[in-house]
Amino acid sequence: MKVAVLMGSASDTAKMAPAVETLQRFGIEVDERVLSAHRNPDAVAELARGARQAGYVAFICGAGMAAHLAGVVAAHTTLPVVGVPLSGGALNGVDALYATVQMPRGIPVATVAIDGALNAALLVVQMLAVSDERLAAALDDDRRQRA
Repeated sequence: MKVAVLMGSASDTAKMAPAVETLQRFGIEVDERVLSAHRNPDAVAELARGARQAGYVAFICGAGMAAHLAGVVAAHTTLPVVGVPLSGGALNGVDALYATVQMPRGIPVATVAIDGALNAALLVVQMLAVSDERLAAALDDDRRQRA
């Protein structure tokens, strides 16, 4: 069970760290990469196309401004994709939020709040816990600790 945590720029690492840390805390393998939908489109498409065969179960994609990363990934895979719009730029992440949430029919991207990397990871864990009792119990424990 492996989740790809992608970000459009190395400067996004700190904002995406809560996703990586949360997944690891639940015992989920993380493949963290910097891949831009604009600067590395072929590499993004190749990773997404081969993800299921490579053992991935989901993607978490963080990007700011135009924020096309999650949509490009979703266009090339049927695995769950969770988009994290990142703050920055002239609109402080609102542009990224709109770009991430406004996907065309048939290419869904689950979208969390601006800089919501932790919730993105918890959403993926919840998806996986549907068929994994260990994760379901760990989520219950996590909720109790957050209360």
